[in-house]
Amino acid sequence: MTGASFGRVGVVGLGTMGAGIAEVLARGGLPVVGVEVDGDALERGRGHLERSTGRAVKRGRLTEEGRREILDRVALSVGFAELGDCDLVIEAVPERLDLKRRVFAELDKVCRPDAVLATNTSSLSVTDIAVTTGRPTKIVGVHFFNPAPVMRLVEVIRTVLTEPEAVERVAALAEALGKTPVTIGDRAGFVANRLLFGYLNQAAAMLDSGHATRDDIDTAMTAGAGLPMGPFALMDLIGLDTCLGILEAVHAETRDPRHAPSPALRERVTAGLLGRKSGHGFHVHDGRAVQDEAAGPGTGASAPTVGVLGTGPLADAVAALCDRAGGRVRTAAADLGDCDLVIECAQDAEAGRALLAAAAESVKDGAVLAATSTGVPVVEQAVATGRPGDVVGLHLPEADGTLAEIAATVVTAPGVADRAADLAGRLGLTVVRCRDRAGFIVDALRFPYLNDAAAMLGAGYAGADAIDAAMTLGCGYPSGPIADLDRLGPGRAVAVLRALYAETRDASFAPAPLLVEHATAGRPLR
Repeated sequence: MTGASFGRVGVVGLGTMGAGIAEVLARGGLPVVGVEVDGDALERGRGHLERSTGRAVKRGRLTEEGRREILDRVALSVGFAELGDCDLVIEAVPERLDLKRRVFAELDKVCRPDAVLATNTSSLSVTDIAVTTGRPTKIVGVHFFNPAPVMRLVEVIRTVLTEPEAVERVAALAEALGKTPVTIGDRAGFVANRLLFGYLNQAAAMLDSGHATRDDIDTAMTAGAGLPMGPFALMDLIGLDTCLGILEAVHAETRDPRHAPSPALRERVTAGLLGRKSGHGFHVHDGRAVQDEAAGPGTGASAPTVGVLGTGPLADAVAALCDRAGGRVRTAAADLGDCDLVIECAQDAEAGRALLAAAAESVKDGAVLAATSTGVPVVEQAVATGRPGDVVGLHLPEADGTLAEIAATVVTAPGVADRAADLAGRLGLTVVRCRDRAGFIVDALRFPYLNDAAAMLGAGYAGADAIDAAMTLGCGYPSGPIADLDRLGPGRAVAVLRALYAETRDASFAPAPLLVEHATAGRPLR
């Protein structure tokens, strides 16, 4: 393998990320110069390289001979002098603008005039770094994801000053190294972090507001949205101080309230609760099991008798769910007398109110009435029944999924939400609880994130394929946001976003024009 037009590459900063980048380059057959500030830091960098390649040997992904060849390709040095004959130098020092500017000032002095200089920043403006050098046309952002030897995505960032050839050469290098390059403009957070951290911050704000518990939010996003980790587990893994720094950088540029760090996050960082690396963040990481407040599928108790009112895909999915659990299903309003749970599955709120009101006249005492309409508050549906104390919201984010979100209203009687959760569990559903708010948990978090992606696409900042690649390859999402919007439907996205906006008057929830356009036309985004 070759490095396209780059024959020798320097890496400044050999922390976990810098050492990982050096390893990737050396694995690609390139001679690498690794630079640190002093001998101790250099030895730590050597240790990172040796441990990473050693793990690869133990896992059978690398031979001992291959490991030695990789290590031999990396020449380690203190100071910048050895970088003079490099074609490309990648800076990977800590995420501080003043420090990065000082590094680039030194590189500007020692590197050849035709050398390309790249910054591995995750959130800072590449332009702010480039303008302090005498070669702004040859400054590129190159954002590797951690761990660099494993993660396939590389964001290649162009500024308004960068010459196209420099961007093309760096993208070609990333591709030659087996990575997937995504070329984008210089905006704080780029694609992956800009989308990811708006979502993570909103989850923290949701916790702040008392909308749902930490564990219910984490469970909702894994069991209901199919994500590999819940937002709080992920923030603890990333490091809460890192999360705060990225949010502050994006908010400083955009003033978007979605990126204004939530008090829940800032308070923990101030207290030194930084996540896994400190042993405590949103979760405790001291070896004790983290309590999960979400109710898993019920076991032992018999399946309930369920009334399923309405027609359409949701009604069909709920009836099938009850059948699988061995429960009896009633579908006629006159046949609900023995039902433990009655679920309206109407396709609009007005029809749902009528169905619940009719059911309220015939169900037995102790039966739970569940409203599924998401366009209006559950309490509106509850009051219209004449039996508001027996009504909860029940939302299945994916009609054929395994997660049920239960929302009690201010008039739900004590114990009713508990009964609803037990009944849903006996149907084989994983249950989470939340307040009566637009979008419940899953939709309230995922549709603003998808809206951010639609706005990014509409602005021409990045293409649909690049945006989806950033989230699947960079963040480990099972599917990209544009693909998710097309699967869920722009119309559903707009409806949820409008409900969130009506409830909060937060401008960041207003549907992106491109999304509204496609919803109106009934067309997918791709």
